[in-house]
Amino acid sequence: MAANLYIGTCSWKYDSWRGLIYPENGELNYLRHYAQHYDTVEIDQWFWSLFEPDHVVLPRADVVDDYAASVPESFRFTIKVPNSVTLTHFYRKQKNDPLKENAHFLSVDVFNRFLDSIHPLLDQTFSFMLQFEYLNKQKMESQNQFQDRLAEFVEPFAGDIPLGIEIRNPNYLNKSFFEFLNSVDVHYVFLQGYYMPDITEVFGSFAGLFNDRCVIRLHGPDRKGIEQKSSKVWNRIYDSKDQELDRIADMVLELESRQVDVALNVNNHYEGSSPLTIQRFQDLYENKKHS
Repeated sequence: MAANLYIGTCSWKYDSWRGLIYPENGELNYLRHYAQHYDTVEIDQWFWSLFEPDHVVLPRADVVDDYAASVPESFRFTIKVPNSVTLTHFYRKQKNDPLKENAHFLSVDVFNRFLDSIHPLLDQTFSFMLQFEYLNKQKMESQNQFQDRLAEFVEPFAGDIPLGIEIRNPNYLNKSFFEFLNSVDVHYVFLQGYYMPDITEVFGSFAGLFNDRCVIRLHGPDRKGIEQKSSKVWNRIYDSKDQELDRIADMVLELESRQVDVALNVNNHYEGSSPLTIQRFQDLYENKKHS
């Protein structure tokens, strides 16, 4: 059986996509129209869930029901798990403020409550992505400690819930880490951007250590810079990454050959317009696949 490739964007409600994938004028159900063009999307709005002093916000039932009703059965979501689960400590208002521990870090109870709140989407979710910020020694003593904490968290969900991990500690990307992910049935979320190494280099170094699915998130290295160039009007390419996209197309084809299902999520911040980047990627991918 051939591996599955799902291609879509990071979020979807952008008026500057009118004329690209949305009609020029008129009201519309953005997600319903989006799903006529793409077969996956990343939901990141529920990530922002942790508020002091001890307030966790979970998805509203009416919003979840609307999303479920807006897409066909074949559509797949990638969903960022609430940061109430993935933050070791609260965000600091000032750089020198003392760290305050998050009591919900890797809480099975909070995650179960989250899963209950989005129940209508469960069967169509390709990945629940656990996104961790950079973990310095104050927040996590070592990679081994992190893996121990993660193993304890994922154990109740292994084999039932598709859990992915995005880590922002480049030094964690080693053979031990990827072998650990396989042992606990967690897939890897490739992040292209920020200060992380090029995903094609990571894949090249550990190609044999990825399990049966992965997520690729194309974000780019300079969020503020591209926002200034674009004025947040996301309807053209501002920073083309031709050679990088070419390498990523090769990577996706290699993953497919290894029977790894892939969800590719493209952010506007990558080149300036997710729909245009997707078209550029698809052209490269199809040409390589049929050459």
